[in-house]
Amino acid sequence: MNISQAAKASGLSPRMIRHYENIGLLQAPARSNAGYRQYNERELHTLRFIHSARQLGFSMDDTAQLLTLWHDRSRSSAEVKALAQHHLQTLEQKIAELQAMHDTLANLAECCQGNERPDCPIINSLATP
Repeated sequence: MNISQAAKASGLSPRMIRHYENIGLLQAPARSNAGYRQYNERELHTLRFIHSARQLGFSMDDTAQLLTLWHDRSRSSAEVKALAQHHLQTLEQKIAELQAMHDTLANLAECCQGNERPDCPIINSLATP
């Protein structure tokens, strides 16, 4: 299948497929006589794996590591779990940071009168070092 078909089947854009190939996340596929990329089922399966990992927020490096672990049949599941738990801790930290930002902004918005006067606690807070 060509890159457009592989993109549609994997849920990725052709641009992202080429990017993953360029950074070595995906091995270069065979090419037709005309020079077009030709993807087989194995490569499509890899693209779907990459897409799933990226949707869960894994970094490119973590995704590469997951791919290596996926292809290593002698790996232990403990290695995979450790990688997932580290990513989970990172997500939890980001969630806490986002919640704090939300709470602060909600409080500022609550304090703002939202009227014709120029006095605004939101602007005052942003201007305070």
